Amino acid sequence: MAPRVKAESKKRSSKRSSKAASGSTKKTVKKAAKKTVKKAAKKTVKKAAKKTVKKAAKKTVKKAAKKGAKTAKKTVKKTAKKQTASKKNKKSRIKGDPLLFSPLSEGERADALRILTADRRLAEMTAIGRYRIIAVEPLVVKPPHKLAKHRLARVVAYDYAADRSVHAAINLDEVKVAHLQTGAIQPMLAREEEAAAVSIALASDEVHAQLILGDEAQAAMHYWSPREADISYRRRSAAVLFGQPAARPRVVAVIDLLDSRVIEVVPAAQW
Repeated sequence: MAPRVKAESKKRSSKRSSKAASGSTKKTVKKAAKKTVKKAAKKTVKKAAKKTVKKAAKKTVKKAAKKGAKTAKKTVKKTAKKQTASKKNKKSRIKGDPLLFSPLSEGERADALRILTADRRLAEMTAIGRYRIIAVEPLVVKPPHKLAKHRLARVVAYDYAADRSVHAAINLDEVKVAHLQTGAIQPMLAREEEAAAVSIALASDEVHAQLILGDEAQAAMHYWSPREADISYRRRSAAVLFGQPAARPRVVAVIDLLDSRVIEVVPAAQW
């Protein structure tokens, strides 16, 4: 009986060992399978991510290229339009009537002054009559302005009664004032104003008291004092320079053109 018991115990122990071995192999197989599955999943996820990133990058590049092409087309169209417009303007300038640049005739000057003084907005100035015409000259406007290709005159006047300047554009073709602007900015002196300033200074005893033998009127210019207390700061004035011929001025006489009187006489070095 003893050998049989031993054999049976051996069989049982072998079965147990085989079961334990099979269990351990199953565990190892499961672990290996899990690892392979994880690795494969990671690889597939990486591949899918790379593909999606590539697709998204391609799409963004395509969109940017399309937008760039559209903007480039728009800029090309705009530049082409500008070039065509500039060419048209150049052609229109070339085709412009050269007579528009010619000096005004005496009849055109008279018409321009008549149209200006007949304007209702200047009725008070013309009624009082204390104004001076500074300049009447041709005016040419570039296309595409509505006044282009019209015979125009620019008239500048100074209203002594209201102490203001008048700037007007006269359309001689349509016989009307195309533009009128008034303001406190004083224009340059007219030749008549320069002559009047010189005559007022020469008629003054105060001026003659400062002159010496050989002194003469060298120039008359528009003067606007920077000091608010001076009369010439607010009123239209002129400065007449006296001195020897071909020499520096010695005496300066400031003239109030509104009242036709000498305001002050000062040495040129102190003026």
